[in-house]
Amino acid sequence: MSGTSADAIDAALVEWDDPRAPRPFRLRAYREDPLEPELQQRIHALAAGRTAPGTTLRELLALDVLLGERFAASAAAVAADAGMSLADVDAVASHGQTVAHHPELRGSLQIGDPSRIAERTGCTTVADFRPRDLAAGGEGAPLAPFFHLAALGDPAESRLVLNLGGMANVTWLPRGGDPDDVIAFDVGPANALMDGVVRAASGGRERIDRDGSRARRGRVEAALLLRLLDDDFLRKSPPKSTGRERYGAAEAEALWRESLDAGRSLDDLVATLCAFTAEAVAHACRTHLAGVDSLDRLLVGGGGARNPTLMQALASALGAGVAVEPFDRHGVPADAAEAMAFALLGRNALLGLPNHLPRCTGASRAAVLGEIAPGRSGRIGR
Repeated sequence: MSGTSADAIDAALVEWDDPRAPRPFRLRAYREDPLEPELQQRIHALAAGRTAPGTTLRELLALDVLLGERFAASAAAVAADAGMSLADVDAVASHGQTVAHHPELRGSLQIGDPSRIAERTGCTTVADFRPRDLAAGGEGAPLAPFFHLAALGDPAESRLVLNLGGMANVTWLPRGGDPDDVIAFDVGPANALMDGVVRAASGGRERIDRDGSRARRGRVEAALLLRLLDDDFLRKSPPKSTGRERYGAAEAEALWRESLDAGRSLDDLVATLCAFTAEAVAHACRTHLAGVDSLDRLLVGGGGARNPTLMQALASALGAGVAVEPFDRHGVPADAAEAMAFALLGRNALLGLPNHLPRCTGASRAAVLGEIAPGRSGRIGR
């Protein structure tokens, strides 16, 4: 998969002993294949509707084909990293690259042609997971909570799983492990706005606030922070989902232009956006998660887990007494978590087993998500 940041393709090779149980599992190999800045910019431009007039459909098709080839290459590479032949791989599960997510229209679009992946790898390919959830009345997101419960839940502890990718999303796993008690939703932006203003200010020379250094140097501007927190999406009750159509390049560029006019430094803007992410997560917990006062452990994954300034801001916003740990301590490398999640969703699709949590997405029933492109043999699976 490639996340909303579109900075790399994440590929994980996951193996299960029991074909129908989520545990135990083994991560045989994981890799990140960076996407070059020019390709990242094309993806973001398409998602923002900023293609040249009359070229949108052509660019959509071009990127669908190109990313299909790149996903296939990553699948082959991660198998090779594990010392395996693709002939020994049961299937490829591809989330794809999101370029539009509009649950209010009951639509979500991921590109990276699965037929091309199946043809290049020879493996049955499962893709397009979100549309079936949307067709069943859901938001099409979040889907990763199905994996969070399976891989990170503990019947003896109440845990909050926080993923800090382009967007921030939370999964509440109360002790007991009942799927009907799980609550999950998108909180708002995590890295998307911070990365976006850094790119806008540097003309693309910088892509991220590496190690949170700008946020650490900057000063949080209280008035701007309060304005950012006065947000209809933050107030909306779950189920809810969002993406770069709301917190993407256009908003980041507008914030940077405003900061230039106000004489605000880039470091101060990034520090304020970092605080915005942390405060939005804390607000979501207090407002939408009954029982969060009994939280035992906060597990953090995604690119934001590598930002010590953001992690410190989160610890401060959430208060003392909560253990804050990376996914890695629980057998799921933080960087690999989302790719591993879609491996599980793809496996369940091939078995005809539900692979989402309807309470989290708002779907009317549990369904089997994903559309299947058979491998080169024409059979489903090996």
